[in-house]
Amino acid sequence: MRKLLAFLLPVLAISCNNNSGTDSKGTTKDTTSKSSSATAMDYPYKIDHPDNWEIGSTSNTMTVLKSLKAWEDGKMDESAKYFADSVLIGFDGPERKMTNDSLKSMFTQSWNEYKTVKVNMKDWESVIAKDKSEEWVTIWYVQNWETKKGVVDSASVINDAMLKDGKIKRLYEYTRKLH
Repeated sequence: MRKLLAFLLPVLAISCNNNSGTDSKGTTKDTTSKSSSATAMDYPYKIDHPDNWEIGSTSNTMTVLKSLKAWEDGKMDESAKYFADSVLIGFDGPERKMTNDSLKSMFTQSWNEYKTVKVNMKDWESVIAKDKSEEWVTIWYVQNWETKKGVVDSASVINDAMLKDGKIKRLYEYTRKLH
């Protein structure tokens, strides 16, 4: 009990004495510096454009989510309509450029192996470069499926989609099997 009191008394005394967060009327005052967000960080790694991103368009997020939902529902024509005429994709293998028709064919062929697919969305983020040169949407989800052969499995998935003029121009997918 003495140890607990010895710890709590100094904490209580400091908290009662510390009024830097309130003014004389007892209201909270802003103690953060507006210029602190503009302060350059000394990151342990260097890149060409650190802190280059701002929150992006919700319509881009909607485009990516609608495309995934159509794919989940087995509607490949609808899923492909959210992609540009030429798309750069990168899944578990090397990236490659393909036409929208080839992408739709690839989606159809891979989806035909499934009996069921269920996406459990976890989060998403839309960002735009400060110079407006790139817009990306990243989505995080768990995908559960059963193949037509009866194999049930799941994976944690991250999709990075670059959009241009409201269409998906690049799609990168990263997966981790869940056991």
